[in-house]
Amino acid sequence: MSSESAKGVSRRRLLRSPWLQVVLALMVVSLVQGFVVKVYSVPSGSMEQTLNVGDRVLVNRTAYIGSAPERGDVVVFSKPAGWGAAPQRGALRTGVGWFGELTGIGPANTEYLVKRVVGLPGDTVECCDVGGQVTVNGAAVAEPYIFQDLGFIRDELDCSTAARSPRCFGPIVVGEDQYLFLGDHRSNSEDSVSACRNVGAPAGCVKTASRADIIGRVDGFLFPFTKWGSADTLSANTLSGAAH
Repeated sequence: MSSESAKGVSRRRLLRSPWLQVVLALMVVSLVQGFVVKVYSVPSGSMEQTLNVGDRVLVNRTAYIGSAPERGDVVVFSKPAGWGAAPQRGALRTGVGWFGELTGIGPANTEYLVKRVVGLPGDTVECCDVGGQVTVNGAAVAEPYIFQDLGFIRDELDCSTAARSPRCFGPIVVGEDQYLFLGDHRSNSEDSVSACRNVGAPAGCVKTASRADIIGRVDGFLFPFTKWGSADTLSANTLSGAAH
């Protein structure tokens, strides 16, 4: 057998190698999840019932190329330092997390949060108006997705009564290149204003994230299969009534 024929046989054997096929598959998955669409598992109930614990969501990493997040978008963002300390992890868990970061398979080292964008840079966000609604730039916004909101009774438990509604916060002016997020499960969400709802909350109570922290927009579901085709309810700008 000639040397050229031997090389051809070796190449064919290499290409048929299951190990090479696994490596190539992982490379394709890594490229797709790194630049196009990434799969995330919903870790908590803060976005119920739009997103439930264990849902696998498809995050569009190209959604904001040439554009910016809009009010009403459900987004995944990396947890900024101001949102709490990162957990301590051993070497094995760090290694597993590195693999998860690379392939999207299993847990990652970076902590990610999923919330709904309510305030854009420069917006003034507050709660509540006389009807108990969140306002953005003075305009009440419709939030049909809210699940189990905090208590509010006009003239009995609102933002001006002696017994203050736990729904109240602000006004908060969102900083430059910052975004304000709320969870749809409003009474069970550690979000941008969760520390600002107490009477006498300090000015620095608000937690925001920058554009660079935002990974992408949740545009659909991988699991459960019963939610396939329901992505429109996630990305629709339901806060479009807010004044710009």
